[in-house]
Amino acid sequence: MKASVGLNRYAIEDWEEATEYAVGAEKLGVDSLWSAEAWAHDAATPLAYLIAKTSTLKFGSGIFQVGTRTPSLVAMTAMTLDSMSGGRFLLGLGTSGPQVIEGWHGIRFKKPVSHTKEIIEVCRRIFNGETLAYEGEFWELPLSVERGGTGLGKALRSGAPVSPNLPIYVASLGPKNLFMTGACADGWLGTSFLPEAAETFLKPIRDGAESAGRSISDIDIAVGGTVRFTDDIEQAAEELKPSMAFQIGAMGSRTQNFYADAYRRQGWADEVTKIQRLWIDGERDAARREVPTEMVINSSVIGSSADIAEKLKAYKDAGVNTFRVGPYGDSIGERLDTLAETMKILTDINSGG
Repeated sequence: MKASVGLNRYAIEDWEEATEYAVGAEKLGVDSLWSAEAWAHDAATPLAYLIAKTSTLKFGSGIFQVGTRTPSLVAMTAMTLDSMSGGRFLLGLGTSGPQVIEGWHGIRFKKPVSHTKEIIEVCRRIFNGETLAYEGEFWELPLSVERGGTGLGKALRSGAPVSPNLPIYVASLGPKNLFMTGACADGWLGTSFLPEAAETFLKPIRDGAESAGRSISDIDIAVGGTVRFTDDIEQAAEELKPSMAFQIGAMGSRTQNFYADAYRRQGWADEVTKIQRLWIDGERDAARREVPTEMVINSSVIGSSADIAEKLKAYKDAGVNTFRVGPYGDSIGERLDTLAETMKILTDINSGG
């Protein structure tokens, strides 16, 4: 099982610290680093900066928000980052949600699964060096007069070197999106994942892969959580409850929250509904108190070295190929220390220990 890390989805205010983190992760043997895209920094520019500071670490967009770029621009950006890094770029796509897509970008949030699939299909053609002709519900290339074009558009082929093996990952949570991920993508960027309920996610991915004549073994299953070495698991769980309450209550609406729905499908429906209701009704402290300790512990990797080794083995046994490490620490140094201890345990697990 490989390891990856990520940059905060909020503002990066100290680029030297970000560099120290990337270089440190590379030295520790981390496979990849992913840059988030919410409503602070875009996902591509930080990676271009960090690519120049490293030599072996892979970098992924975690994620480019579907609909905020044309498919061709997605492909151009991906191919540029892949070229400048010497083949170290991983293209991550995700639908985000209507709160961000419509609220921040002013773009209609419509049929996100179909939209993602079309972007993947267009990107594949561009990566392969094909002359680009495509007709879908969202995108037609070249744009015809019937769909609002001038009729002057030409079918073009990328002038960049081909990148037929450039991996595409999808961040998906709902069953239809997971099925599409299995059918079309090279990797899955998962969240809200409980190892004991892994089949909630892996079955639709497996079904999608088999529908396309593939196997789930062709897909990099990448999930993870906070890693914290501590003798006080209960207290560590208490400190993580506010972020879980925020995810369930704030990262969506009363009628549409992909994270909350994912936890519901894993057996926490009553608890999630109560947390979400309290948060949306403005009772934030009550919502945080309602987060079950067991739910936090199950979705995190906290405890002694032995506890963490046991939990990481559970992820591997559940079918996870890449563990997305969220190392605990108040500083970059502390986070790298946590990451170093985690990598030692992963090395031992991978060697059969």
